Amino acid sequence: MSQTETQSRENGSRTDRRREHPTIPYEEMQRLLMKELRLYHYPIGVRFFYDQREIENFKKSCDEIESPLKPITFCQWEIGVRMQGRVIYGEQKDLSCKNARYCFGWKDLDEREIKSHARYTRDLGQSERFIRSKPRLPAGLLGIAVAPLAKAGFFGGADTVHFYCDPMQAYHLAVDYMAATDTHPLHTAITVSSSACGGNVWTYQTGNFNMLPACSGSYSAGKTERGEVNVIIPGAQIGDVCQRLTERIETQGSSSIVRPGDGFPGADICNNCPLIAFKSVDA
Repeated sequence: MSQTETQSRENGSRTDRRREHPTIPYEEMQRLLMKELRLYHYPIGVRFFYDQREIENFKKSCDEIESPLKPITFCQWEIGVRMQGRVIYGEQKDLSCKNARYCFGWKDLDEREIKSHARYTRDLGQSERFIRSKPRLPAGLLGIAVAPLAKAGFFGGADTVHFYCDPMQAYHLAVDYMAATDTHPLHTAITVSSSACGGNVWTYQTGNFNMLPACSGSYSAGKTERGEVNVIIPGAQIGDVCQRLTERIETQGSSSIVRPGDGFPGADICNNCPLIAFKSVDA
């Protein structure tokens, strides 16, 4: 067996644990999240392919796959998904961003990459240390699929689920994740760049929730709004998060944590405020 085949098998054994099929269908999870958290972008299912057979099965099962017309950034791939509902498949040749290429294991560290990070750091030595500490996939990645969560079944399940959302939506996702997985407090991983690409790799490798701001590239190239943050949840745990959201709705009357019973996000009124109060009007 070749080194590539061995690595592919090892990667497959690791990722299979992260692609456990959730008890809630992907279509239902997307409907629930869009409706109850008032999401304005589709949640993105991300799949990393190390097996050519999986790619072939994906292409056979889905007739709406598109690829970038010319090389663009990973966060630009995701624009087509979160804003338009497209199913995107890309390979190294379709990716222009060197930060993403490095995180995906498609590019080695070089002098140019180190110099490109000088604006973030005190000196080139620090630039190199920061880059080397970024999350990075092992060699052998063949391609990546990104699609609306509802369509993640086409590629056998999501490795990660990426949300572009506002801080209050992110807070609700974080609280439900903590309750669903019995994790508290949550720790995040922020890099000087590579929020979308590196952020998904970190969650994929660690199996942990991440919440991080846009980096300079995903702000300018990826069109992330200034009031938006990234939330990335392991694909194997997104079903648990949706189940917890459903439980809260059933027991508390709504998806709002701010003011249970109100629709999301809930009235922005402190319970102790004596001024903002209402009473019935007699006929």
